Amino acid sequence: MSSMRVSPSSPIEIRVQRLPNGGGLPLPAYASDGAAGMDVVAAESLTIRPGTRHAVATGFAMAIPQSYEVQVRPRSGLALKHGITCLNTPGTIDSDYRGEVKVILANLGDEPFEIRRGDRIAQLVPAPVQRASFAEVEALDDTARGAGGFGSTGVASESADDEPVDDNIPDNVGSLSGIKLRRPGE
Repeated sequence: MSSMRVSPSSPIEIRVQRLPNGGGLPLPAYASDGAAGMDVVAAESLTIRPGTRHAVATGFAMAIPQSYEVQVRPRSGLALKHGITCLNTPGTIDSDYRGEVKVILANLGDEPFEIRRGDRIAQLVPAPVQRASFAEVEALDDTARGAGGFGSTGVASESADDEPVDDNIPDNVGSLSGIKLRRPGE
């Protein structure tokens, strides 16, 4: 079986300014040839308690080309193994922002999570931006779905008969429905 080869678009250039707190740290980079996101590392050491969040410094600022954004996304391993995720996911870094890039991390796990300076904490994914304008109208065209939203199409797929059992789920992974988030300072 041959693998499908698709010619990717040309890479865009994103200018990066290393800040004083970013000295000695790697700049965002792809960890493998097939990676969609560039790993970004922490420029500070801290502990995130369960139910809390922190805007983690990265030690750099950047100039994104106009008509592009950079999305900040969680790392799947941190999410699955420790309950660490990015809030406001995907976060958007606009092309006209020039301040330090920070990653809003939240601890949805049961244990405090230690971040050391230089740890990979998130992924950055550049993406084109399609701008739009709104046209106010008296009425919208009808569709089969109509105004149904927030689960109106159901949960189960038509082909789902029995619920599969996944024996590969780690013991420390469970439902988030009972989590009460604490605000900083609580």
